[in-house]
Amino acid sequence: MFDALSDRLDATFRKLRSRGKLHPKQVDNALADIRTALLEADVALDVVEDFLGRVRARAVSDEVMRSLTPAQQVVKIVRDELATTLGGEHRPFVLPGANPVVIMMAGVQGSGKTTHSAKLARYLARERGRRPLLVAADLQRPAAVEQLRTLGAELGVPVASDGRDPVKVAKNAVKQAVREGHNVVIVDTAGRLHVDPEMMREARRVRDAIRPHHVLMACDAMTGQDAVVQARAFMKEVDLTGFVLTKIDGDSRGGAALSITHETGRPIYFAGTGERLADLEPFHPDRMASRILGMGDVLTLIERAEQTIDQDRAREAAEKMAAAQFTLEDFLAQMQEMKKLGSLQDILAMLPGIPGGRAALKDLQVDERELTRTEAIIRSMTPRERRDPAIIGGSRRLRIARGSGTTTADVNALLKRFSEARKMMKSMMGMAGIGGPGGPGARRMKGMPKGMPRLPRLS
Repeated sequence: MFDALSDRLDATFRKLRSRGKLHPKQVDNALADIRTALLEADVALDVVEDFLGRVRARAVSDEVMRSLTPAQQVVKIVRDELATTLGGEHRPFVLPGANPVVIMMAGVQGSGKTTHSAKLARYLARERGRRPLLVAADLQRPAAVEQLRTLGAELGVPVASDGRDPVKVAKNAVKQAVREGHNVVIVDTAGRLHVDPEMMREARRVRDAIRPHHVLMACDAMTGQDAVVQARAFMKEVDLTGFVLTKIDGDSRGGAALSITHETGRPIYFAGTGERLADLEPFHPDRMASRILGMGDVLTLIERAEQTIDQDRAREAAEKMAAAQFTLEDFLAQMQEMKKLGSLQDILAMLPGIPGGRAALKDLQVDERELTRTEAIIRSMTPRERRDPAIIGGSRRLRIARGSGTTTADVNALLKRFSEARKMMKSMMGMAGIGGPGGPGARRMKGMPKGMPRLPRLS
C-alpha cells in the first residue's frame, strides 16, 4: 500500500544517515522532501502541515542536534509522529455488555462494506467467541443481498434480509437475533457512488431505528483525500465510532490512512489485508508507522502465525527435525501451513533488517509458482516415496515429473535441496547438542512453535 511513500522516505533518510552531525537547515531540507512525499501520497494538506510542525519542533531540539546519532533520532521522531497521526496508541475494538451488540457498517459503494461485514463477523466469531447475525440491509446495489448470503454461507453465519425497506429489515433482524440467541448483529447498509443526501437520510433512518453500539465506516485506502470528505459527511450525519480501512494490500498511496483519524478523531479499528475472509487484522498505528518506514512488523507476523498455524503440527515437525526424521510429507504439511500466512513477499516485508531496506526487497523477486511446483511434485509421489526419498530412482523420477507436469530436472532439484536441508538440520542439531527424540534438545524444542519449511529460491 505505502510502497511509493516508503521509497521516498527511505531515500530521504539515507541522505540524512550519510551525514554526521546535523544542522537545522539539513533537517528542513529533509522535511521538505517528506512534505512532497506525503502530498504525492494524497495526504490532506492540513494533516501534512501539522505532522511536519511536530516533527520539526522535536528534530531541531538541542537533545537531537547534540546526539551522537542525530539522523537515527530524526527517523525515530518521524516514526513516533506518524504513529500519532495514525491514531496514537492501539485502540482495541471493545464490545459493550449489551445483548445483542448492534454494529452498523456504513460507507460509499465499492468501499468494501459487504465483504468487511462478513470479515468482521468471522473475526468476532473466531477471536471473541461471539454468535453473529449478518443483516443484508443494502437494498440499493444489485446482488448485494445475494453477495452477503454467499459470504455468510461460507462462514456458517446466518444472514437476515426480511423486507423491502432497510429500516424494517434492520429492526426485524435485531428481533430475530434476540429470539435465536445471536449476541452480535452486523448491519450492512446501502452506499452510493458518492456521498449524497438520499444516502445519508437512509443511513440516519437505519441508525435511529436500531440505535447501534458501533457505527463503522468502511474506508477505501485507495481513495486518498476523498476519504476525508466522506468521513466528515458520515461523522456529521451518523456519528461514526471508528473505521475499517479496506484494500491496504492494493496499489494505493496511503493518504486515507494518514488523514481520516487526524481529521475526525475517530480510530481505525481494523485493516483489511487481502481478499480472503480471514484477511482482517486489528489496526496498530505504531506497527503501521514501522511498515511505512520499512522497519518491518514482526509482532503482527507473530500474531498471524499464532492464529493460523497449527501449533501441534509445528511442535511435531520440530521434534522430527531434532531427531533427523523430517520427511517430504512433513515438508508438504509445513508448506501448506506457511501459505496461510500470506504471500512470501508480504512475509518478507514484515521482517526488519533486510540489507538495503525496501529498495532491496523490491529487487528480491519471490517466485510464488515454485511453491506450487514443489507441492505438485510431492503430491505426485507415493506415501512411501515421501517418507523415504532415497528409493526414488530414475523411473520413479520420470513418473513423478509426468504426474506433476514438471521435468525430471525439477524433481532432481527438489530432492537435492531437501537432502541438503536434512543434512544441514542434522548438523545444526548435532552442534547444538540435540540428540534423538528423548534428548535434552528435543525436550527443549517441544515448546517451540518452529518447523517452518525452507523458503523457495529467490531470484
